[in-house]
Amino acid sequence: MPPLMKLISSRLALGAVTLLAVSALMFVGIELLPGDLAQQILGQSATPETLAAFRAELGLDQPAHLRYLDWLAAAAQGDFGTSMASQRTVADLLSTRLTNTMFLACYAAVFAVPVAILLGLLSALWRNSLFDRSVNVGALGAISMPEFFVAYLLVLFLSIRMGWFPTLARIDEASSFGDALYRSFLPALTLILVVIAHMMRMTRAAIINVLAAPYIEMARLKGVPRWRVIVLHALPNALAPIINVVALNLAYLIVGVVVVEVVFSYPGLGQLLVDAVASRDFPVVQAVGLFFAGTYITLNVLADILSILSNPRLRHAR
Repeated sequence: MPPLMKLISSRLALGAVTLLAVSALMFVGIELLPGDLAQQILGQSATPETLAAFRAELGLDQPAHLRYLDWLAAAAQGDFGTSMASQRTVADLLSTRLTNTMFLACYAAVFAVPVAILLGLLSALWRNSLFDRSVNVGALGAISMPEFFVAYLLVLFLSIRMGWFPTLARIDEASSFGDALYRSFLPALTLILVVIAHMMRMTRAAIINVLAAPYIEMARLKGVPRWRVIVLHALPNALAPIINVVALNLAYLIVGVVVVEVVFSYPGLGQLLVDAVASRDFPVVQAVGLFFAGTYITLNVLADILSILSNPRLRHAR
């Protein structure tokens, strides 16, 4: 097998093993939670016979490792069981909420990624200028503030005081595309402000690091304009770290939406997870947790593969 394919295969195998380990840890964590699930669902008035029958129905009378293997085999086929709270299939619950979460993540990414890369390029182009210092101060301020604080500030100024946007981002299947964009603007803007700063700073740092290379100095001595040096020479060679940070932030846009969705009552996977934890709806908790872990690991592995492919020394190894 060629070295490049071997390297990519090792990354894929590592991602699969990591996802398996995360699923096992998640199952063990739920098993270690205090209390009797059957007792909590049926209440204190349930008889021992009723409790025993309900445990058998839930499979709680089986050893933990067998229940984990059964759940893992079913999950691999797309069967995550039935919600204990709503009695609907977990896959059905996930489908609607997943659409909303992906809509919000894509909404934020469409603006955050190009703006962050552009700001990083301009900051590197005008290094140590007033623009560079202002953007860096703003980025540090955005990084320092937690998501819920940014969300509440946006609600205070853009919703309560200005009245431009609704406080709660409630959308459903009947909402038109324009209405969904309008109602989701505040949670999307919160995510944009949170992730754009990190991507911008990493883009700037990667390009400044490449600008110190000898071939960049040679291009400058030849009289190549500074913007051409950055765009045509520095940027292609700084793609690996930029791809990594973009992929990590895209993963955050999907996985890290829990707090933002709760603040704005947005009907996505994050809100579903919080509701499931509150009602001890473990099949839903496991399914959402597995999806979040799978998304984060997949995007990390994809970032590694793209970084490998963007490195000429690895593509054309001797």
